[in-house]
Amino acid sequence: MHFIRSGAIHFVSVEAGLVERELPLGGVSILAAKFAVCLTALVLAAASSASAQPSPPRPNIVYIVADDLGWKDVGFHGSDIKTPNIDKLAETGARLEQFYVQPMCTPTRAALLTGRYPFRYGLQTAVIPTPSKYGLATDERLLPQALKEAGYSTVMVGKWHLGHSDRKYWPRQRGFDYHYGSMVVEVDYFTHASANVKDWFRNNKPVKETGYVTRLWGEDAVAQINAHDPKTPFFLYLAFTAPHAPYQAPKEYLDKYKHIEDPTRRAYAAMITAMDDEIGNVVAALEKKGMRDNTLIVFMSDNGGNRTAMLSGDVDVSNLKLPADNGPYRGGKGMLYEGGTRVVALANWPGHIKPGVNNEIIHVVDMFPTLAGLAGASLSKGKPLDGVDVWSTLSDGKTSPRHEVVYNIEPFRGGVREGDWKLIWRTPLPSVLELYNIAEDPSEKANLADKNPQMVAKLQKRIEELARESAKSLFLQDAFTAVKASTHGAPALPGEDAFFTQGD
Repeated sequence: MHFIRSGAIHFVSVEAGLVERELPLGGVSILAAKFAVCLTALVLAAASSASAQPSPPRPNIVYIVADDLGWKDVGFHGSDIKTPNIDKLAETGARLEQFYVQPMCTPTRAALLTGRYPFRYGLQTAVIPTPSKYGLATDERLLPQALKEAGYSTVMVGKWHLGHSDRKYWPRQRGFDYHYGSMVVEVDYFTHASANVKDWFRNNKPVKETGYVTRLWGEDAVAQINAHDPKTPFFLYLAFTAPHAPYQAPKEYLDKYKHIEDPTRRAYAAMITAMDDEIGNVVAALEKKGMRDNTLIVFMSDNGGNRTAMLSGDVDVSNLKLPADNGPYRGGKGMLYEGGTRVVALANWPGHIKPGVNNEIIHVVDMFPTLAGLAGASLSKGKPLDGVDVWSTLSDGKTSPRHEVVYNIEPFRGGVREGDWKLIWRTPLPSVLELYNIAEDPSEKANLADKNPQMVAKLQKRIEELARESAKSLFLQDAFTAVKASTHGAPALPGEDAFFTQGD
């Protein structure tokens, strides 16, 4: 800015930190002085305009989560499973090819909604079992709470799995204006029950109805969009159980895959296509409502496809050939390898996200600060976040600010990546150290630990640091309590039948 004082023009440069310069007027015509004043005003106006580029409008947010979806089990990764709606979102949006989550369901959902690694609040190990009574700590501030405070309408449709024994853990108590769905690990797709107990609620009230779970959730998500007032920004968290076991699908979807001989793979494929159809219906509803152009859609799986029978929840799949395909990546659900933690993911917002393949590293904890930033929500409340704002990475493919990935920290194992180097450290004796260069060896075939002792030591040190910050595993505490209870009671001495069955 400028002003005239004592026969001189004084210029104050805001960009230079309020530095004042004096130009004497002696010998300078009034015309020249006026020209200098006008030129300065134009320069400063241009600088002000350049520094005040419009930020994206506050978007509606539709966040869709699949359950146990294999990395390769979508069309845009080369699968024969039909996913045209997901494929279109990937084609017209950003395919996030290094998007990381936790290796299992509960931890990933907690990481998404808190922006913090699950080891910080005890949810790092396994999932919350159906008989257990613990949940996501109520002193954790969740994404729907932050968005609601910013003026968003917050809706959840689908599976919760962050605490079910007490309503204090439920979605309506954690920032959602509305919830329709289930609370535990999985339900029968037709009876809506888990272990013969109905697990089906709308706004905390039990609901009795018939229908295929995936279709019911898709229809309800559409109904919520149709009923929404577009004047209010909208957050929809749509959490499918598909294609988690039990492997069930309506006949019309099974008939689409008659060519697949294995009945489990056939049902799995049918479940994915059924989910894809519902996603297509959600996108169509947004378009019909005139909301699509201002809606950010994110899609991801909660972990890699399941390759281990014991990790299928309450359903016995021990006699089945598990159907998920994680493509080139090693392992699957429950493992710290890429197959368990690098998942199908995409982000789509017309005109705001550059279409194409995005190979930058993003972790699910990054979504909290990124979405909160777009929504204008406060990040000053709550506990320190592990996530970083990756909007420029999502939208323009710019270099990710994330240099570290924490795969998990547990008492018996840990996994961390810095840059291209990834260490998996299994601590129960005999301990195992595995070091991989993920950029050169994403399939984790060559263990380089023996050849790189300094890198191993560096990453071990980091895992130890994080372990010291960890809360105790609620799953292990719960399991120990159950085991301890079984060690007390009457002694198991031989009964009367021992006279006939046991020797002296």
